[in-house]
Amino acid sequence: MIFNNKIHIYDVYNFINTLVMKKLVLVFGVLIVALGCNQASSEDRSLKVASYSSGESYTEAVDTAVAAVESMSLHMPAKEEGVIEPKIIKNADLRFETDNLENTFEQVQNAVKKYNALVQNDSQNKEYKEISRSLVVRIPSKNFDAFLKDISVGVSYFDRKEISSNDVTEEFIDVESRVKTKKVLEARYLELLKKANKVSEMLEIEKQLSDIREEIEAKEGRLKYIQNQVSMSTVHINFYKTLANENQATVSYGSKILNALKSGFNSISNFFIWLLEIWPVIVILPLLFILIKRWFKRKFKN
Repeated sequence: MIFNNKIHIYDVYNFINTLVMKKLVLVFGVLIVALGCNQASSEDRSLKVASYSSGESYTEAVDTAVAAVESMSLHMPAKEEGVIEPKIIKNADLRFETDNLENTFEQVQNAVKKYNALVQNDSQNKEYKEISRSLVVRIPSKNFDAFLKDISVGVSYFDRKEISSNDVTEEFIDVESRVKTKKVLEARYLELLKKANKVSEMLEIEKQLSDIREEIEAKEGRLKYIQNQVSMSTVHINFYKTLANENQATVSYGSKILNALKSGFNSISNFFIWLLEIWPVIVILPLLFILIKRWFKRKFKN
């Protein structure tokens, strides 16, 4: 009898222990499911547009869409630093003297072909003391340093050598992120447009879509410009040849005398021509002098 009671006591203990463990497992399971549902609902709120057709007002739906996109842009995970590709814009500006313009131009042309570059602009200029040629070359950034090294061969010194590297990585990432955000917002408005019931609401949504599309195109244009400047570096090259001074030729003594005689004759000719131009003054002045003299004589006699 005592043995049977012991068996019953152990059975009760095992039963209670099993029941408690099951309840604990059930409680933990409910908590995990609840946390998962809460996270899913949070993600769903950040990705879905307000249900405009369920009775919510148009203004509330628009505000909810904009708020969701802005929240998503603020919490958008940043790229890891190790994954980011640096965006560097390289430029160079060179000016130097050469003994032979054609040979220097051929040297630059060979470097252009060798490194898959292109001549964007080519101009020549002749001044009083020099003949110069200016080139604007677009070169793949990976060949930038090698190209500069090749065209510098034979140059003793540079009148001007400016090389710059501008890091636009931060700007590129920022503009790219804004483009993605605007595209998501555009999708939200397109969904609202499908659910709009009034013409005024449709017109307002279409206006917002037009503004967003304009912003997207502007930012995409900026991205293309940055990418182009990063992938292709710009090199300004100006080389010149100094001309001999043509005014240094010697002049003989006889030539100097002849030139002096010619100059004197020209001066006398110009003087007589000047007298002919002022002949009325030459005639009138003596007459005025005579008349004034006679008037003074008569006045003092009286």
